[in-house]
Amino acid sequence: MRPNALPPSVARLIEEFAKLPGIGPKTASRLTFYLLRAPDEQVAALAEAVRALKLDLVECRRCRNIAEASPCAICSDESRDQTVVCVVEEPLDVVAIERTGVYRGLYHVLHGAISPVEGILPQDLRIGELIARLDREPIEEVILATNPNLEGETTATYIVRQIGSRPVRITRLARGLPMGGDLEYADEVTLARALEGRREVD
Repeated sequence: MRPNALPPSVARLIEEFAKLPGIGPKTASRLTFYLLRAPDEQVAALAEAVRALKLDLVECRRCRNIAEASPCAICSDESRDQTVVCVVEEPLDVVAIERTGVYRGLYHVLHGAISPVEGILPQDLRIGELIARLDREPIEEVILATNPNLEGETTATYIVRQIGSRPVRITRLARGLPMGGDLEYADEVTLARALEGRREVD
């Protein structure tokens, strides 16, 4: 269907959906026409959820995660270990780690990773706020949980340099073979890291 054959409001929504990551023109069109057929209550609920996403959320002044109040629920939880901070790139990384139910420390969200190609420099991230926390809070360990790619490694290396001689233990998430994976399909870097991160068998 040619764009000029659509009512302007329909064409506009298709354009807006198509701007979202992972959504092309065809998917954008399907979503738009689905909403046209959907009950009014469902469309209103979606519109309200999108509105609340921008109006009701704030950035936690301590960990920089998204929340409905600052400090966030994690930072306000006194039962969590106040001496350990896990540094992640995005709020979704916090969700992934929390899902494990293993980690009970605090977080610091960078909101990205250093990527000069994309124009993202250290000053564009929340690294300065992390260093300020180290000087202000009784943090004894920083866990670097940035992604295992070039940008994540660059970011982790930069943070280590910024921490400098502060009396803080710096650790990195262990990397290796995924559960259910076959050795023959693992790349050399993954295998090497799995060997380096080996431990005693209980």
